[in-house]
Amino acid sequence: MNKNFNPLNWTKNQQIIGVAVAISLIGGVTTGIVANANHKAEVRKIEQLQKDKVEKAKARAEKAKQLEKSNEAESKKLLDVAEKTPTDENIKLAEDSILKVKNTEVKKAFDNQVDGIKNRVKLENEAKTAVSNYQKDAMNQDKYKTAQQAISKLTSSYSKGLKDTLNKQLATSKKQADDATKAQQAKSASDSKAKTSDTNKQQSGSTEATNDNSNNVNVASNTQNTANNNVASGSDSYGGGSQNNYSQGGSNTSQNNTNSGASNQGQGNSGQNNYNSNTNIGGNGSNTNNNGSNGGDNNSQAQTRYLGWVSVDGVRKYSQTFNTLGEAQNYAAATANSSEVTDLLLSGHSIRYGVEPV
Repeated sequence: MNKNFNPLNWTKNQQIIGVAVAISLIGGVTTGIVANANHKAEVRKIEQLQKDKVEKAKARAEKAKQLEKSNEAESKKLLDVAEKTPTDENIKLAEDSILKVKNTEVKKAFDNQVDGIKNRVKLENEAKTAVSNYQKDAMNQDKYKTAQQAISKLTSSYSKGLKDTLNKQLATSKKQADDATKAQQAKSASDSKAKTSDTNKQQSGSTEATNDNSNNVNVASNTQNTANNNVASGSDSYGGGSQNNYSQGGSNTSQNNTNSGASNQGQGNSGQNNYNSNTNIGGNGSNTNNNGSNGGDNNSQAQTRYLGWVSVDGVRKYSQTFNTLGEAQNYAAATANSSEVTDLLLSGHSIRYGVEPV
């Protein structure tokens, strides 16, 4: 080893320099170590920050996911309520909740469901109106067909209960109209038959009176001829064997024949009065023939009235009589659709209503 590199052989100055260099070297090493440690700490800090950032992002994403699920669940719940009870308020609540949903596909599906509810409500209201219009005018076949078509459009499962109710109401009104039509036809036929019978009676009575009058005229004519012959022939006198011809005194009155015609006022018939009088006064006595009076028949037609009624569990609870079929139908339909009767129907009671002539 070179003695120059041996610190023991160094001079004092060399030793001082050597110590200074050693200190410098040691300081540099120390500084390097410290710098390296600081660098590592900074790296760890950055890594931790990044890790925290990732964790926070995951937490936010999870929170957003949970919020989306909650919003979708809330919307679905409100849509179910709107389906079962489609009031304006329930539909509005469902629409507002859908605005919070972020998923495009889910939001589109919910919007379509709301449109379906609105369209169903529209069809239900149209069907209700059509049935109500027919109930007020149950003789109108066009309104009956319109109501049938409106009910047939109720295809949603949520409309099944209403559809069944409307079909029952329509069938009931149709049966009432048919029954009323049959009753009216039967009454018209009966009235026509009675009128024909009355006409025949009047004609028969007129014929009999005419025949009687003709017979009376013939009898009077025969009597008159007999009286005239008696006057012309004269009579024989008794005594002395001689015969004197002379004209026998006496008188012959002419025939009086009075015949009053038939009087017919309105639907009543006062009948026919015949009076025939024939008087023959003379030597052969007198003959009087009187034909009496015959009174006709009086007929009057009573006005038909109609009873509108509503029964609960087979017992007629509501009823009222009207002068026209339409009024009775309106009363029965309006009463059956009243809130009071509707509550009874929804409570499980059997409701029926109808119209009948009285």
